[in-house]
Amino acid sequence: MPTSPSPKIELHVHLEGAVRAADLLEIAARNRLTLPATTVAELTDLYRFRDFDHFIELWMMTTHVIRTEADFRQIVVAYAREAASHGAVYIEGIFTPAERVLGGASWDEVFAGFCDGAAEAREVTGVEVRLTPDIPRVFALDAALETARYAVKYRDRGVVGLGLGGPETGFPPGPFAPAFRAARDGGLGSVPHAGETEGIESVRGALDALGADRIRHGIRAVDDRALLEEMAARGVVCDVCPVSNLRTRAVDDLANHPLPRMRAAGVQCSISTDDPAMFDTDLGREYEVAAHLGMSGEAAFRAGLAGALCDEATKARLDAFAAAEGWGHAPAGEL
Repeated sequence: MPTSPSPKIELHVHLEGAVRAADLLEIAARNRLTLPATTVAELTDLYRFRDFDHFIELWMMTTHVIRTEADFRQIVVAYAREAASHGAVYIEGIFTPAERVLGGASWDEVFAGFCDGAAEAREVTGVEVRLTPDIPRVFALDAALETARYAVKYRDRGVVGLGLGGPETGFPPGPFAPAFRAARDGGLGSVPHAGETEGIESVRGALDALGADRIRHGIRAVDDRALLEEMAARGVVCDVCPVSNLRTRAVDDLANHPLPRMRAAGVQCSISTDDPAMFDTDLGREYEVAAHLGMSGEAAFRAGLAGALCDEATKARLDAFAAAEGWGHAPAGEL
């Protein structure tokens, strides 16, 4: 009999970028909107990325069709089903409310739709789903503050953190500090993207200006040994997405990925997909790539558990999956 996949934790997945081509075409048709492709094959071919700028361009050309409360709910449940098939037991899903509002939805419709989807996903898949809305760096501070305000408002419905995404170049973290202060004051974690396409200044800004609890990507921190050591000492988990980094040309070859160097410096690294539908990957594949880079499934799970923003009772339930796998209760640093 085939064995069940080992338990996995995913802390970095953009739900709009996790919609498979067939579902995206269905949503576009339902909303009477057009995509730059009309078939699954055409859309798949469109996703043959050149670089990070090309990815951002494609994101804007495709995700605009996701517009209604029903859409938001659907994509959360669909991704939870997919991730569960690869062993996921906990997901922190990212969504970008300001973009969805720009498409015509209200702030409450966006947050309610994603939160309803998270609740339904737990019911139908058993996967614990929490949410971390992202601020697009290209939006004004007013939109960032509104994202933070609604994130705090929906804290009791599964929102656990506030993120910062979009192009790093030309958009340093500092100007978004007021939004992250509001989120932290409201009891939410800080989980910005940094150190993906920009260097150590971006990581430093995320840590100092935004009070980052975790760094999404963070791979450029390897350019500064002292920064790596500081992150390790502070217990800052980096959410690493190897295939994404290859697709966007943040790394030139998976064999040269910074993951082993980060871990050798003591930085805990969770493993995630980022935008799996767009990057032709899935959670199982990411864990396989991490294994080729010397990281066990147990180490990835433990790092994910260390970085998760959920409550302690949920963490205890997740730890039980590790115990059932025979992993015991070893500290992540000893893996």
